Amino acid sequence: MVLINIWSSFDRNQIPLIDWLNFEFLRGFILNNVMKKKWFVVYTKPQQELRVAKQLTALGITNYCPTITFVKQYSDRKKKVTKPLLSSYVMVYLEENQRYKVFSCTGIVRYLFFLGKAAVVPAFEIHQMQNHLNGVYNDIKITTLSVGDSHTINEGPFSGVSGKVVQTNNTKVKLELASIGMSITLKKQAA
Repeated sequence: MVLINIWSSFDRNQIPLIDWLNFEFLRGFILNNVMKKKWFVVYTKPQQELRVAKQLTALGITNYCPTITFVKQYSDRKKKVTKPLLSSYVMVYLEENQRYKVFSCTGIVRYLFFLGKAAVVPAFEIHQMQNHLNGVYNDIKITTLSVGDSHTINEGPFSGVSGKVVQTNNTKVKLELASIGMSITLKKQAA
């Protein structure tokens, strides 16, 4: 905001052309890189993730709290339970200079920091997580694969990701996906 006020108070005729071009470059660089919205990670009090996400939404702040739904078996009944996937973490989509706004919500402790700066999650990782959690899982068709072979997944949330076959049996194949640092087990479909 201060930069914009300084910018509006300058008179182009009072500044030499070279300095004006440098100032324009600097202004564009700052507006494009510093004031751009990013995904930050907020640390919450225990079991407050969903409440914090609701409060942030009510304030008009874009946020993402990944959840999983499962059926919990009690002694007398079954109940469908929705639980946050990442305990005590909520991602917020804000500009750097708007980070203070989240502290008006009860339940937020602090931002997560990495190397002395507020941790920023790349947007493609957020979208990949959303696709993975919302994706429809289709079984894949595998004719013959042996341990050590490379295989590229063609459909589902991991489409386009290549992996190395680590283990195989009659019904399942375990792939090691080095690009995302994990391994997954896939069901074989009848060919």
